[in-house]
Amino acid sequence: MTRAKRADSQSPALHGADSHDLIRVHGARVNNLKDVSIEIPKRRLTVFTGVSGSGKSSLVFDTIAAESQRLINETYSAFVQGFMPTLARPEVDVLEGLTTAIIVDQQRMGGDPRSTVGTATDANAMLRILFSRLGKPHIGPPSAYAFNVASVRASGGITVERGAAKTKTVKATFHRTGGMCTRCEGRGTVSDIDLTQLYDDSKSLAEGAFTIPGWKSDSFFTVRVYAESGLLDPNKPIRKFTKKEMQDFLYREPTKVKVEGVNLTFEGLIPKIQKSFLSKDKEALQPHIRAFVERAVAFATCPECDGTRLSEGARSSKIKRKSIADACAMEIRDLAEWVRGIDEPSCAPLLTALRHTLDSFVEIGLGYLSLDRASGTLSGGEAQRVKMIRHLGSSLTDVTYVFDEPTIGLHPHDIQRMNNLLLRLRDKGNTVLVVEHKPETIAIADHVVDLGPGAGTGGGTVCFEGTVEGLRSGGTITGRHFDDRATLRDTVRKPTGTLEIRKATANNLRDVDVDIPLGVLTVITGVAGSGKSSLVHGSIPTDEGVIAVDQTPIKGSRRSNPATYTGLLDPIRKAFAKVNGVKPALFSANSEGACPHCNGAGVIYTDLAMMAGVATPCEVCEGKRFQAAVLEYHLGGRDISEVLAMSVAEAGEFFGSGEASTPAAQRVLARLDDVGLGYLSLGQPLTTLSGGERQRLKLATHMGDKGGIYVLDEPTTGLHLADVEHLLGLLDRLVDSGKSVIVIEHHQAVMAHADWIIDLGPGAGHDGGRIVFEGTPADLVAARSTLTGEHLAAYVGA
Repeated sequence: MTRAKRADSQSPALHGADSHDLIRVHGARVNNLKDVSIEIPKRRLTVFTGVSGSGKSSLVFDTIAAESQRLINETYSAFVQGFMPTLARPEVDVLEGLTTAIIVDQQRMGGDPRSTVGTATDANAMLRILFSRLGKPHIGPPSAYAFNVASVRASGGITVERGAAKTKTVKATFHRTGGMCTRCEGRGTVSDIDLTQLYDDSKSLAEGAFTIPGWKSDSFFTVRVYAESGLLDPNKPIRKFTKKEMQDFLYREPTKVKVEGVNLTFEGLIPKIQKSFLSKDKEALQPHIRAFVERAVAFATCPECDGTRLSEGARSSKIKRKSIADACAMEIRDLAEWVRGIDEPSCAPLLTALRHTLDSFVEIGLGYLSLDRASGTLSGGEAQRVKMIRHLGSSLTDVTYVFDEPTIGLHPHDIQRMNNLLLRLRDKGNTVLVVEHKPETIAIADHVVDLGPGAGTGGGTVCFEGTVEGLRSGGTITGRHFDDRATLRDTVRKPTGTLEIRKATANNLRDVDVDIPLGVLTVITGVAGSGKSSLVHGSIPTDEGVIAVDQTPIKGSRRSNPATYTGLLDPIRKAFAKVNGVKPALFSANSEGACPHCNGAGVIYTDLAMMAGVATPCEVCEGKRFQAAVLEYHLGGRDISEVLAMSVAEAGEFFGSGEASTPAAQRVLARLDDVGLGYLSLGQPLTTLSGGERQRLKLATHMGDKGGIYVLDEPTTGLHLADVEHLLGLLDRLVDSGKSVIVIEHHQAVMAHADWIIDLGPGAGHDGGRIVFEGTPADLVAARSTLTGEHLAAYVGA
């Protein structure tokens, strides 16, 4: 055989560039990961699963995606990096084969009341350009149609310096046309503040007249600036203020004053409240602040713009008899059809881009939204899908897309559509990494990584990696529960009464009349956008007997932990104080007991400008957060730092008997254990908890509230298949103890377990808002008259 023939018979040598087909992770130790080493195939769909708190997000988001973003940021100049968030290198030995990561997570969108679906996706910006080109009458540039831009006019002399110290004063004018409604300042609503909720007018400022949350009598920047400004008499009851004093007290413009030699700003109470509480989206406020705002402030639709946020000029300019306000109020699927009817060659590229964006909304199952919908009112699942809009149809390839439970908030009917989108992204040559619990999405994976075996310190290892079939037979918790199916109840509980809702019209509801049974487990179902949340959160009266646990995220810093969030730390501090004969404040790392060197943080932060800041354990307290003198006090043989290092389960035993017996602490710990958080450390920062853990922490907190009706919004969010059964047991215990439980849910296991189902639909948006079924799960399966009925019947194998 000649040399030429031998060369032809051999396979061509692999090109060096083709050898990088894996993302290699070696020695990952972020959060609870225990020296994890793994190889993830590129250009494939990889699903990461495992119980809540097993380390999925730590591996995918905090290690792989975080390092990819950090490396991209380092390619910019130091000047540009100074404007970007600083990211520390994850604690990992080797990370190879990374590509650009695009993160699509569950973080809620914007707390600003001026943020809408349209502004968040740039659809609004394209509409503004379209109206500025084609709107009749023409009123100005795109800013004239923007409700976030105010009209500005100014004129006067300006000094211009030229040459060797030659100055010249010239007259200049400035004019900008904005579309903001001047009455509501682009918010769409106006507020009327109930002054009786702000202060007790029978008291003086010195006597603590303010009743505003967080306004303590010794607060330097709030209460004392009013009492010691010299503008008001601090010893006179507010009701006896003169007309001028009352004007200054409520409406005075910002004025510099001196309080104990410190320069501070005195501002009228009304504008201060508006800036402090009303400039933020109400849904993004902490629960006690939101309760105060709902109590003290009445919101009404702006009478001048009728809630459109836009000035009269912006509303007068129209295309095909529709203003930009009309266009933004339409459901997006109807708006897409309207835009298709506009044929203007001069705006062809703009119309093409706008049509693509609007069609992406419809394709992803969000056609029922409108562009003027406040982004803060979107659920976590809706927010995540809105973020996907800009990536659909992108020409980028060889990108790593990272998704955090993209099926959250999706009806079983919509999950297949989401799966198709994930597969499309993969088939374009991208690496798709998905953190997911739903078996329908795990089933389409090319590669599965199962983390565990438990949660918290009991997790952080790779239990399985391979194919879906290998997972089924692999013997892990996920594998064993992969094909679990809940069965319909043999007997349903009888209601003890009914909660009547009449003529409900919130959002898309169409004069809905329904009787929700009490004393049983009632599940509200329907496709996304059918009106479930509108019916439950918008129509059920929120009196003292109703405890609502919704999907609003838990707010908290590094200093917040399960002990502080649930109120558990209060009885623990009191128990320590009682045994040792000292003040409870000593046992708080945020108060008198804090280590003076690190101020109770446990770490010292060193800011390195555009480089990631460094956090090093405090050398004085060794990360324990407390003064050495405080650690000399013991309860049951443990100091306060050792107690906060305990897990919930361990603390339950510790506070259950002996010298440390504390019934108040025991009750809180029992609730935490009930929701499956027995593995959490009491002092673990809230910032390290997963989404599912935070949801259950909130549920455990509200279980201690006094009320007869629990309203839960998708409590299976972030729950592993094995944990759903635990949740069903918890719901049963609540009902059996005499409570009424109303659950908004898409998970078929919860539907099957219900005593009563109320199904809304038949579709989303204007195709929904009606009751399409009321009855037992067995009746729904037998009838198969709705989408929910069909999917539930398939789930239980009927």
